[in-house]
Amino acid sequence: MLAHLPMLLLAQTALSTQTVVPEPVSVAAVDPQGGQIVTNQPGQAEAAPADAVPAAPADVVVTARRREERAQEVPLALTVVSGTDLAATGAFNVNRLQQLQPTLQFYSSNPRNSAINIRGLGAPFGLTNDGIEQGVGFYLDGVYVGRAGAATFDFVDVQRIEVLRGPQGTLYGKNTTAGAINVTTRAPSFTPEARFEVSGGNDDFVQVKGSASAPIIADKLAVRVSVSRTSRGGTIHDVASGMDVHRQDNFSARGQLLWRATPDLSFTLAGDFNLQNPLCCVQYYARVAPTQRPLNRQYAALAAAFNYAPPSTDPFDRVTDLDADLNAKQEMGGVSLVGNWDIGPATITSVSAWRYWDWKPANDRDFTGLPITTVSANPSHQTQKSQEFRIASNGKQRLQYTFGIFLFNQKIHTDGLQVQGPAASRWLLNPGASVPAGSSACAPVTANACNPAILNGLTSTNTIDFDNTSFAVFGKLNWEAFHNFHIQPGLRLNYDKKSGSYVAVVTTGTGSTVLNPDQRGVLAPQSYDPRFSAWNVSGDVTLSYDFTPDVHAYATYARSFKSGGINLSGLPLDASNNPILSAATVKPEKVNHFELGLKTQFADRRVTLNLAAFWDDIYDYQATVTNGQLGVIRGYLANADHVRVRGVEFDSSFRPSARFNIYGNGAYTDAKYVKFPDAPCPPELSGGTIATGAQTPAAPGTPGLSPAFCDISGQVMPGISKWSFSYGAEYNVPVGAGQVYLGYDGSYRSKFSSNPSYSAYMNIDGYSLSNFRLGYRHDDFNIYAWVRNAFDQHYFELLSAQSGSTGLIVGQPGDPRTFGGTITKSF
Repeated sequence: MLAHLPMLLLAQTALSTQTVVPEPVSVAAVDPQGGQIVTNQPGQAEAAPADAVPAAPADVVVTARRREERAQEVPLALTVVSGTDLAATGAFNVNRLQQLQPTLQFYSSNPRNSAINIRGLGAPFGLTNDGIEQGVGFYLDGVYVGRAGAATFDFVDVQRIEVLRGPQGTLYGKNTTAGAINVTTRAPSFTPEARFEVSGGNDDFVQVKGSASAPIIADKLAVRVSVSRTSRGGTIHDVASGMDVHRQDNFSARGQLLWRATPDLSFTLAGDFNLQNPLCCVQYYARVAPTQRPLNRQYAALAAAFNYAPPSTDPFDRVTDLDADLNAKQEMGGVSLVGNWDIGPATITSVSAWRYWDWKPANDRDFTGLPITTVSANPSHQTQKSQEFRIASNGKQRLQYTFGIFLFNQKIHTDGLQVQGPAASRWLLNPGASVPAGSSACAPVTANACNPAILNGLTSTNTIDFDNTSFAVFGKLNWEAFHNFHIQPGLRLNYDKKSGSYVAVVTTGTGSTVLNPDQRGVLAPQSYDPRFSAWNVSGDVTLSYDFTPDVHAYATYARSFKSGGINLSGLPLDASNNPILSAATVKPEKVNHFELGLKTQFADRRVTLNLAAFWDDIYDYQATVTNGQLGVIRGYLANADHVRVRGVEFDSSFRPSARFNIYGNGAYTDAKYVKFPDAPCPPELSGGTIATGAQTPAAPGTPGLSPAFCDISGQVMPGISKWSFSYGAEYNVPVGAGQVYLGYDGSYRSKFSSNPSYSAYMNIDGYSLSNFRLGYRHDDFNIYAWVRNAFDQHYFELLSAQSGSTGLIVGQPGDPRTFGGTITKSF
């Protein structure tokens, strides 16, 4: 399927994720766990006698270069999730997909502030910075999507999703140091077909999906159109407005036109449009942690001064009291043209694409019902253009090759706005010793903190521009040195150039640009133009051996780079409240990756067990950090000297009969800062007067002196659970000509840190989620009831600390229990 070549034809690793055959092929795909065989058509499992012994499952196969290849023979850690499994588990976006993949992490406080990680690597945990590079490549039908926020659309008419773990830079157009997610939609068909799916559930959940494909000119021209509409009521109640927030309101459409110019030359023109207008995203009171700020400047005293209390101190009561607008509207889409020309010994591929992303947010960034920060928004517009050419050998010669060229340009324009309210002075400034903790009296006025006019209306208008150009030449060989033993070296030459502009104009409530020290300490004017450019060479080599047709082993070493970045969220300030220009850029990450893998099937291929062990040393790791300034809302980028991520993974499945199958995946991940001696401090070591010279900082959580920085060497990295699992099973019984089935899918994550520097108050406890489904299917019809998060597990997706070291910790809770039903029908 020409429109669906998501990466360079992977001749060298025997991995192919697409087909160049224009008409749909019955491609077998493994379920999220690597073993259950499904087809492209939902609900096509046929009833069989209860005592039937299943034949050997069909090979888990994807096709490209007009030949089939078994995914089990691919010498890398790879998982394929079929469209059927996505529908059955309700995984209709990247956030839901992570529940099926233990080594995949997705973090999002809103669509713009989203990050996709694999094995804990990819993007730094924390708020997004426009100048950061992604370490996990996200591909939609072969087109690289330049930022995680633009990949948060609903999956529409998906055939399968492939998750590849580890560096992929010598085979992908864009360099990817941590892995890749490959979304493949269904291709146009020369046989008329249609699909329809409708779901409904509690909280007014409604989701409708439909697609249709047909020939326009027999064997020459075919079209496919797909649409999706999702809506859901809110799961959090805002007592101030009386509305339920965290709503979903999504629409997606995709069209494809396939032209088979000759038997050897085909083109696919594709376009998609996605609109999301949810009433989200809110974080609110989770807990309070002691800091080193004076007690009359910590949360309890500040709240008492305003006679303020949150509507609940139990975050799972799901109530908040927003006093600012809330929105997360985004629009995204693009067009692509993919061509394939089979010239006999090789196939030439071209992928041309243009995409855009519009982000129009509104937030309550003080996380309370008080008018502290009344506006904090960064509406953003992105466009990207990419062109990829590649040539890959056909057939199974002893020496296979792939070579490619990739060009990419991305432009982002952001108009940021932050406005302080009448409560900001008291909340952010020092009221002085004459004002007792908890006192609401501010007469006589002894400090600017007791004068609301000092910060009320203080406004920072930020104009941010970013231009990112990337060019790469890459290639990989696959040499069968002797029978069943392959040597697969790869090489990449990469050039990146980034330029940006950050201009922050700050005015007082009266419109003046003349600021006093207190005002400048909260919102400081900044103007700088960061630049970064560099060439780098990366490469990898894989040795693989096929012991038997069902036992395969491999060993990989990769030296990879993630491009340097520029800070485009404002810089930290020096003692005079001037921006520190040396922090305007961050150095490239350098990755040494080692991996050993074993892929096995036995018991007539009814049992699959795949193992992988990996070790990554990353130097100059790009981290998102914060500092002790009172008014800093967003973090900035910095380099950690050395981090290490290592672990082991397993994927397994067992199908003892045609009636029953079971799977289990797991990962152990050990991720630490090996050397980061000058990191920002956690909340309990922040907020006090900075210690100098021989002064000794106060104990954690004790008001007094704070360290200028903290040595977090040896501490755990944020966002990474040491243990994570996904598991499930399905049992069916014949009923008439069809089946009644009961399915279960579960996942577990152990606790993880939600702060760049480890904090005793910023851990998210481990949690498990359980999903059930019960239904009936026959041929092209499937109806089932489902319940997700069946035991109503209370858990946070992330925690954040309120700026200013007040001690307030806010959280974003995961979805509560949901239930409903789905009907699918194919024609």
